[in-house]
Amino acid sequence: MGEIEQKPTPGSRLGAPENSGISTLEHGQKPPPTPSGKLMSIKIQMLDDTQEAFEVPQRAPGKVLLDAVCNHLNLVEGDYFGLEFPDHKKITVWLDLLKPIVKQIRRPKHVVVRFVVKFFPPDHTQLQEELTRYLFALQVKQDLAQGRLTCNDTSAALLISHIVQSEIGDFDEASDREHLAKNKYIPQQDALEDKIVEFHHNHIGQTPAESDFQLLEIARKLEMYGIRLHPAKDREGTKINLAVANTGILVFQGFTKINAFNWAKVRKLSFKRKRFLIKLRPDANSSYQDTLEFLMASRDFCKSFWKICVEHHAFFRLFEEPKPKPKPVLFSRGSSFRFSGRTQKQVLDYVKEGGHKKVQFERKHSKIHSIRSLAMQPTEPNSEVPKQAQQRASLTPGEGAESPGGQSCQQAKERKVSTEECGPRQSPALQKSPAGSLTGSPHLSELSINSQGGAVPANVILSPNLSPDTKQASPLVSPLLNDQPCPRTDDEEEGRRKRFPTDKAYFIAKEVSTTERTYLKDLEVITSWFQSTVSKEDSMPETLKSLIFPNFEPLHKFHTNFLKEIEQRLALWEGRSNAHIRGDYQRIGDVMLKNVQAMKPLAAHLWKHGEALEALETGIRSSRRLENLCRDFELQKVCYLPLNTFLLRPLHRLMHYKQVLERLCKDNPPNEADFRDCRAALAEITEMVAQLHGTMIKMENFQKLHELKKDLIGVDNLVIPGREFIRLGSLSKLSGKGLQQRMFFLFNDVLLYTSRGLTISNQFKVHGQLPLYGMTIEKSEDEWGVPHCLTLRGQRQSIIVAASSRSEMEKWVEDIQMAIDLAEKSSGPTPEFLASSPPDNKSPDEATVADQESEDDLSASRTSLERQAPHRGNTMVHVCWHRNTSVSMVDFSVAVENQLSGNLLRKFKNSNGWQKLWVVFTNFCLFFYKSHQDNHPLASLPLLGYSLTIPSESEDIHKDYVFKLHFKSHVYYFRAESEYTFERWMEVIRSATSAAPRAHTLSHKESHVY
Repeated sequence: MGEIEQKPTPGSRLGAPENSGISTLEHGQKPPPTPSGKLMSIKIQMLDDTQEAFEVPQRAPGKVLLDAVCNHLNLVEGDYFGLEFPDHKKITVWLDLLKPIVKQIRRPKHVVVRFVVKFFPPDHTQLQEELTRYLFALQVKQDLAQGRLTCNDTSAALLISHIVQSEIGDFDEASDREHLAKNKYIPQQDALEDKIVEFHHNHIGQTPAESDFQLLEIARKLEMYGIRLHPAKDREGTKINLAVANTGILVFQGFTKINAFNWAKVRKLSFKRKRFLIKLRPDANSSYQDTLEFLMASRDFCKSFWKICVEHHAFFRLFEEPKPKPKPVLFSRGSSFRFSGRTQKQVLDYVKEGGHKKVQFERKHSKIHSIRSLAMQPTEPNSEVPKQAQQRASLTPGEGAESPGGQSCQQAKERKVSTEECGPRQSPALQKSPAGSLTGSPHLSELSINSQGGAVPANVILSPNLSPDTKQASPLVSPLLNDQPCPRTDDEEEGRRKRFPTDKAYFIAKEVSTTERTYLKDLEVITSWFQSTVSKEDSMPETLKSLIFPNFEPLHKFHTNFLKEIEQRLALWEGRSNAHIRGDYQRIGDVMLKNVQAMKPLAAHLWKHGEALEALETGIRSSRRLENLCRDFELQKVCYLPLNTFLLRPLHRLMHYKQVLERLCKDNPPNEADFRDCRAALAEITEMVAQLHGTMIKMENFQKLHELKKDLIGVDNLVIPGREFIRLGSLSKLSGKGLQQRMFFLFNDVLLYTSRGLTISNQFKVHGQLPLYGMTIEKSEDEWGVPHCLTLRGQRQSIIVAASSRSEMEKWVEDIQMAIDLAEKSSGPTPEFLASSPPDNKSPDEATVADQESEDDLSASRTSLERQAPHRGNTMVHVCWHRNTSVSMVDFSVAVENQLSGNLLRKFKNSNGWQKLWVVFTNFCLFFYKSHQDNHPLASLPLLGYSLTIPSESEDIHKDYVFKLHFKSHVYYFRAESEYTFERWMEVIRSATSAAPRAHTLSHKESHVY
């Protein structure tokens, strides 16, 4: 008798790591090596109905054949698929990956093995690759045609309309009817033809990849999705069908599901001859008997179904490939079959870490090409790029492709002839996908292709009709920085570098100059770029124009003159003839005092910026045209941060002046004239900051709430008076399906939890809310057997969450407790404010299959008719999601104070040369420019999750003032020009890579009320 057994612990019901399961392989052990010898040919029928022959050694295990098929397809997520064939008794069985093929397929010349989907995940958004979703869509198409996927006429017509859209493109009634006449997608299709044509008309502009996504979105909600029925009888002899899914074992009568046994309820599965046995966990509220028995047609049928159940349980429930049971010394009982291969969690982690390279693929039945395929075509008919190189290159250099960091400009030009030669020289994390979108680690270790929250647009125009894979695979990747010819600094050039003064005050003055350049560029985003955009369209009211632009133009004029004065003073300070003599020009306090005093009359304009921010958000809310204008402007390269952030830049700049003057006062001896000027300037600026401090705190919170609102779906009125943002970040929520990643948003009155669906707009769908009034929080690692676990008990519902680390858990505990205290001091419970707040008041082990399916529905994407612009794919929320971390409002406030600009030399891990770049640090992100004169950055690097260290001796970096940034396999070295600038860069970057001091946490008296 074969059986599997689980330990009856709460942790095992939640998929905790200690539930190791069973396997024939030791942990980390690979299947036996492929034996050499005589080859045999096996025919494989693909999902697109083509047949391919594969030559494999006769005694090779099944895994060799499956790997060969996946390699042939360039399929990364091949673990969802399997090979099935009819055995010698004509029973369809799965190919065992560990047994030799020759022992399973007795007459390979006469057998056609079918490559099909084996494991259907609960949510199709877990499929990261466009190719994987395409193959799943082909499986749905096949199941429809074979009558295996049953549904009502409306659902069938909608499914077929998406298939037609992916195959022939946009609606044309004559073409549609001709195509439907030649292709039968479902029995009795003729009766549905009018409905199919009607639905197809709604999909205009939808790409094949989007059609696949929408097809799976509809199919996954059908009761028979991914279901294969196995005939059986119950104890009374009633004919039924058994099936297994990601949630557990299902019982059908005909095509109607009549019962379900969730994995959390199943203690043991076994079979004895023709009897299939399910042993349930004891449940006082259940009317089921302890052990259920089903009779199947034969022992072979019974064992085949038992094997499938073992594999589904292991694939969906375990964290890692299960360990084997110890082999008995004398004899064994039961079947030796065990699951082998990666679990779903291991597959998701592998794809997330970017351990693969995306390639194009061909849609056999489609008359149109996906974006990924179109990007691979040569730009000129007589292109000299070899075909193989075309397949591997993502962009031609004219489209923004970059040369590797260690190459010379001449080598970069040679890349136009052969992109393949340069490929291996690139940093692995910075490889580009063949789509025109740029791929790297989904953990966002690289650079961004958009303009929100540490984002930079790539040199590619993104269409609203990009495929989900193109937009979603890595939301924060961007081009390499070396494609433009820019100065290189090596040892020869280093000898010619200008010898600068060594005074600390000089470097502080230079910091004022470099950051002032960046500040002027930020002002120009409003005074020049945004004003020019607004003037071309009549979508902004005159009252709003008069509130924004007249209050920014005087500031721009003033700071332009201020920058000239500083640069003139620095030029005199750097003069070679008097570099060793301290004269009247080797000081900065007098320039600062003069300009701070001249800045005071401009305070009236600074007071208006908060009002302008509120008026702009009000205008956007009331005018669709203004909303579209601002959204389109944020997609421009110059708008490298959210638009409303630029409106607060003048307030932030006052904080920078205050910090600079504090450092100057600390550095200068008290008896010097420069000290007196610096102290007087500091007193003036401190007074201005104190006057505007309340407005600044209020506006920062207001701006953050509006930014978060754009990232969320399902919130009616997030921005209300009195609401304060406290923390956002990624936590794992425990349910009947185990650990599921969710994005949490903590405010002073409520905690929201959301998930990210693979939607066009890249927004997060709200699953529910927990009011903080009356909530309690407790650590529950021992109870659930999950590390860093917390139980949040509200008045109406409770949830269990797990953080990624001990430090993350402590941050959440402290902030949630502070928020609970604030809520208790308020007048009472917060009213409902979500568009939909689904009930979620069950503990993880009580969740039923129906609960799980309804939760899946909440993360569903919008339909094609509700499509939005793809501009929310790389905000700070997405950085936290992919790097599995969190950030608080305190961290944002500290980040405002820690901004820096200047030249740095940058080197990749595997390159030799150093490249000089203009670097701007703001909003937890490094932005890279060729020079300070550029209007927009070449690329960006979000720093959340990165580690900041100094290179070790073994890294062979024999230079001064070098610091190292690394995240997983991504490593960058940066080199500063002096000890002072090195320490400053270390200081500000450390503020982004580590948590802000808790002492800065706002008290209730300092709340962001507006």
